[in-house]
Amino acid sequence: MTWLYAILSVCVVSFISLIGIASLSLKKDLIKKILLLFVAFSAGALLGDAFIHLLPEIVESRGFDLFVTLSILAGIITFFVLEKFLRWHHCHNLSCPDHDHNHLGTMSLASDSIHNIIDGLLIGASFLVSVPLGLVTTLAVILHEIPQELGNFSVLLHSGFSIKKAIIFNFISALTAFLGVAIALIVGPEAKQFSDFMIPFTVGTFVYIALSDLVPELHKEIGWQKSLLQLFSFLLGIILMLLLLIKE
Repeated sequence: MTWLYAILSVCVVSFISLIGIASLSLKKDLIKKILLLFVAFSAGALLGDAFIHLLPEIVESRGFDLFVTLSILAGIITFFVLEKFLRWHHCHNLSCPDHDHNHLGTMSLASDSIHNIIDGLLIGASFLVSVPLGLVTTLAVILHEIPQELGNFSVLLHSGFSIKKAIIFNFISALTAFLGVAIALIVGPEAKQFSDFMIPFTVGTFVYIALSDLVPELHKEIGWQKSLLQLFSFLLGIILMLLLLIKE
């Protein structure tokens, strides 16, 4: 029954990625106007998640030791290399206009996939302890995933994905949570060692994407009204992550 509960819980969490379907009711012109606000929200949510949820979690688990520091740096370096490769590959084939940002979608999908693996690990490990704890963890992940997936979906649209393509790829990314829950259920307590690396690694990826990719996109609009709205949306992403911590 533990396997059944865990897999059903991950199914529910994965389907949250389809929240982007709600945007189908919006006109394309309206989507374009509010897109950077959601990109700002995503940047705030990523940083909030990294510093309010993930980093305190790993520090509480094993302290802020050299392993955690190197794992964070590994996340930053890995995504630096990934972005260099994506930009080089795109430049090699499509003459690389300076304003191009198609790589953002791929970066976002890669980072979100890693995060979803961790969610699966947490859910699976919780159900191994007890069903009630597993259900509580699933609820916490659901509350956490709604703003996260909304932000990821917005980044995909901003990077040039069509709405349909963004929904499909975001859902595929969400399915990586099944890999996490499978690892937790198969290896049991040993999954903690894998999680101890993946959590700070994800902190590094979130910080890199937020500050290296998303924030520079926001700086391309310099009007004070738009800038204030973006700042508000950015802070809203952080505040929402803080409120989720209070709920926990």
